[in-house]
Amino acid sequence: MRCDRVWARARLATLASGRLGLGEVDDGCVAARDGRIVYAGSASEAPAFVTDETIDCQGRWITPGLIDPHTHLVFGGDRAHEFELRLSGASYEEIARAGGGIVSTMAATRAASEDELTAGALPRLDALIAEGATTVEVKSGYGLSLEHELKSLRAARALGQRRAVTIKTTFLGAHALPPEFAGDADGYIDLVCRELIPAVAAAGLADAVDAFCEGIGFTPDQTRRVFEAARAHGLRVKLHAEQLSNLHGAALAAEFGALSADHLEHLDEAGVAAMARAGVVATLLPGAYYFVRETKPPPIGALRAAGVPMALATDCNPGTSPLTSLLLTMNMGATLFRLTVEECLAGVTREAARALGILAETGTLEAGKRCDLAVWDIERPAELVYRMGFNPLHARVWSGL
Repeated sequence: MRCDRVWARARLATLASGRLGLGEVDDGCVAARDGRIVYAGSASEAPAFVTDETIDCQGRWITPGLIDPHTHLVFGGDRAHEFELRLSGASYEEIARAGGGIVSTMAATRAASEDELTAGALPRLDALIAEGATTVEVKSGYGLSLEHELKSLRAARALGQRRAVTIKTTFLGAHALPPEFAGDADGYIDLVCRELIPAVAAAGLADAVDAFCEGIGFTPDQTRRVFEAARAHGLRVKLHAEQLSNLHGAALAAEFGALSADHLEHLDEAGVAAMARAGVVATLLPGAYYFVRETKPPPIGALRAAGVPMALATDCNPGTSPLTSLLLTMNMGATLFRLTVEECLAGVTREAARALGILAETGTLEAGKRCDLAVWDIERPAELVYRMGFNPLHARVWSGL
């Protein structure tokens, strides 16, 4: 078999569906041609390779490249002062209603140029890349006007031109109510549906549409209108749902065949069942849960019992999860939500890819998929979840390079 590169003498965690556990292969090798995996499995069963380069992994572990399926990397300013307020006892909702939160980041984002937004996001992206991330989702949602939402999405797309990484962009115009629409949420949703979504779709700047369905965000009826507009323009949807209260957003997401419903601390049994029937991924965000000191975790047992796929993400954002580590996210998923090692690793690879609608392209080590790899200096995969503040990445491979 002709290939460009072979990673030999490796141990693999393929995460392939249908395999037991992590899909572990002790005598593994991976071969790639033209940026795609042509073989991933046991060296003893591999075909003979004619290759330009063989990399001796010396027994190191290879997993799929990590995937962060929920971030807000592009924004202006920071909200460290709100962190201090929260330490003094202020709640997330109190801060938002006092003019802080998303709207304060909106002002800084509107004031920044596209180049400034890209430059500001690069260090956050670099932190993810340094831990093996090969695909990162980036949402808009801090511009809250046509001009500034388009600017934010262009800045996000520019990240993929500045770094060797796959960037998936999500339009989150229904993130918060901008001050010029104070008291007129329906009017703003009219704008989102009538002007912003069509413009975003026409420009080809978004892979999906998201919304914040919450008491301090938008109602289910308003969210439904956003989803209908997205569907009319050929865009998949996802949803911030059940973070602070139960507005039955997850069931609404399921009705529209959403890629994922995210947060889910207040998800009920009906919502779990709806997600299971529709194949909606539950994207869990333990960084936000930790940072805002939530006490009600998502219903992991119910999601597990119903067979709902569970992804993990950093939710990197300036106000409620300034987290840029998928390794720490996995540790939090295990310690705070009681996920297993297998669930954590699948959550930042296979299920994260599923949450972005790209499982056919990446997320597992299987022939035909993009050759996105993370090579680790570890003795067992559990180390990736167990350690805190330690990065055992030996090498990262994106599209075979």
